[in-house]
Amino acid sequence: MEAVLIHRQKHGLSKTTCQTPLYPCSVNVWVPSRYFAAATKPAKSTKKGVKDKTSDEKTDETEKIKSYSFMEGEPEDDVYLKRLYPRQIHEVEKAIQLLKKFQILDFTNPKQGVYLDLTLDMALGKKKKVEPFASVLSFPYPFVSEINKVAVFTGNASEIKIAEENGAAFAGGTSLIQKILDDEIQPDFYVAVPEIMPELNPLKKKLKKRFPKLTRKSIGRDIPKMLELFKTGHEIKVDEERENFLKTKIATLDMPSDQIVANLQAVISEVCKHRPLSLGPFVVRAFLRTSTSEGLLLKIEPLLPKEVETKENNKEDA
Repeated sequence: MEAVLIHRQKHGLSKTTCQTPLYPCSVNVWVPSRYFAAATKPAKSTKKGVKDKTSDEKTDETEKIKSYSFMEGEPEDDVYLKRLYPRQIHEVEKAIQLLKKFQILDFTNPKQGVYLDLTLDMALGKKKKVEPFASVLSFPYPFVSEINKVAVFTGNASEIKIAEENGAAFAGGTSLIQKILDDEIQPDFYVAVPEIMPELNPLKKKLKKRFPKLTRKSIGRDIPKMLELFKTGHEIKVDEERENFLKTKIATLDMPSDQIVANLQAVISEVCKHRPLSLGPFVVRAFLRTSTSEGLLLKIEPLLPKEVETKENNKEDA
């Protein structure tokens, strides 16, 4: 072995030649020329091995986390590992208390909005489903001071006068159609008397879900009553892309808790009118949140209509 090494050293020296000085005006420094490549360092392979090892370790850690069983009971502190506890389901009153607490701890706006997010079961059976809907309701405790602009369609002069006296932003017959198509006027809502409905067909594509409809209480003969609803009403509608999801503002956080609960209940009751109760719960999941907080999962069963249970109980009693 030593003989081989000595032979290689001699061979390397024999290949060494002299070059001209690098700095001709300074001390002569001779640099040997190298005609052979340096040995490749196994750095990359080592790093790859380290990465593979690290990846394997992360996988093992993930598997360990997945294998963790949930802790018993609720967290005793405000800071805890979410993965160790099942998602908490809150009573509505408790959820509102937590949202108010979050606002104080985070120093956020005390008058920020409170929002309700609902996931709906749109199935009707036999491959049918509930079409995405829009509806208008009056909150028991309104939180918006602005009045909606409402257009009233009627060809009757006396009804036009009644509409204007009761706060209609626009009132008239077919003369309003072209103005709406040209965006000269842009009401928030539209109501109509039954007799004029055939003449409003050119507006269907333009108004879409806001086109007057009996189920939305926007067609009728009692013009003052319709105006009372739509001037202060709040619109809720199913998301057009996520066809089983509805989100809406229901209050401001500075309102008393009982008023927030009442507004929330009003939304749930209105939503559940759009699917037969005999098919089971329409609302599958509900979250309550503010503009700056996380969503809190609600215990929704106490808020759902109880008419189905009442009918079943009556049958059993009979």
